[in-house]
Amino acid sequence: MRNTKAFKEAVAETLVELARRGVTLAPSTVEDTIEKNMTAVAERLGVQLRSAWRYFNARAVADSLAQSSSLREDNGGDRSIRAPMPPLDNPELALVLAGVPDSMAQTGGDLYAVIVNVAVNAWMAGHIHGEDGCTGCEDSRGPGGHDWQARMRTITGMQPDITKWFDRDVWTRAVNDAGYTVTRR
Repeated sequence: MRNTKAFKEAVAETLVELARRGVTLAPSTVEDTIEKNMTAVAERLGVQLRSAWRYFNARAVADSLAQSSSLREDNGGDRSIRAPMPPLDNPELALVLAGVPDSMAQTGGDLYAVIVNVAVNAWMAGHIHGEDGCTGCEDSRGPGGHDWQARMRTITGMQPDITKWFDRDVWTRAVNDAGYTVTRR
């Protein structure tokens, strides 16, 4: 089933619908769900699998997956220990994005080193954003305390045009200017 054109189109349509809802799931999760659903439809209707595709609805599958994802997040453990996701136009997030082309140049294109650098910086940024709620960070920031807004003003002062890093084309040009490109094999 997974090698059929209908299946591949169904997965692609469902991923697009999920993206419209702001939900990101692994393609394998979407594939497994679609395979299970289409097999169930064929069995219940007593039709061949290829005939069951006429009943496929990417929006409905995306709605179901988005709802399941939301329920998992709502019921998922103690969320108080997780740092909140910074807003998309966050200066620190822009700084992390801006560091990728430099990291590519510094590491000679070592993608693993670049990803580790981004992950560590993103983790630190998220932790700093949420450290007011982190009991392990008491008295850890020195005399400046935990003034996250002051930190964001400082970063914005160092890099005043932070919004450019949220433009995919600007970021891609910076990576290309560093001498690298990311292409699928």
